[in-house]
Amino acid sequence: MNADDLGYDPGITRGLLQALREGVVSSATLLVNAPDSEAAARQARGLAIGLHLNLDRGAPVAPGFPREWRTGDGGLDGARVAALPADVVEAEALAQLERLERLLGQAATHLDVHKHLHRHPRVLEGVARVARRAGLPVRSIDAEMRGALRARGVATNDHFVGESGEAAYWTPERFAEALASLPAEGVTEWMCHPGHLPGLVTTRYAAQREVERATFVDARARESLEQAGVRPTDFRILHTAGLTRA
Repeated sequence: MNADDLGYDPGITRGLLQALREGVVSSATLLVNAPDSEAAARQARGLAIGLHLNLDRGAPVAPGFPREWRTGDGGLDGARVAALPADVVEAEALAQLERLERLLGQAATHLDVHKHLHRHPRVLEGVARVARRAGLPVRSIDAEMRGALRARGVATNDHFVGESGEAAYWTPERFAEALASLPAEGVTEWMCHPGHLPGLVTTRYAAQREVERATFVDARARESLEQAGVRPTDFRILHTAGLTRA
């Protein structure tokens, strides 16, 4: 049960960490080039934290990130990311991973990508190179991506659920429905976005985060998991589960 966007904003960080420490959320992924990255990393030390690779906005971390792939103010350009060369993605992913380890003082548990931008082939290739070298699992959102990652020797989850939209995704009702239809075997990633209202950033997914946070800290969520026989874990299970085979 992975919470995205740690470090995006102090309010988001605060609510997300509550869902991790008091609720049923079992891991999170950190943005390392966002307004609250450094403070969030300090607060999250010792928890299961992976990299939320950000190629959409903010300043690139790799010192040699090409000028031609930046916006006018020198930032990352999410609108053009599909055309980024795999080598550029690889260098930026490696730089962001190294920054995470410096900020956290520990290794990342896994890697995923803000807004699922690794659905683009060149981005996926660059991400897979770094993940394979670092021995890190990568989130897959569908069977095609799952097969592509495993073909490159990268471990990944067997199933995936979660989304964000106009309405809060993980309401208590949808949480119960997902539990009832959970696959009987394999590792399922539940992507979620718990948090408090952001105070520094503008995002379309704002008040919805409060709903998700309330869902996951409610005692009934833990009871539902226990009744369903579901055990929340984190991506470190894939480090030793031997799931790198195609």
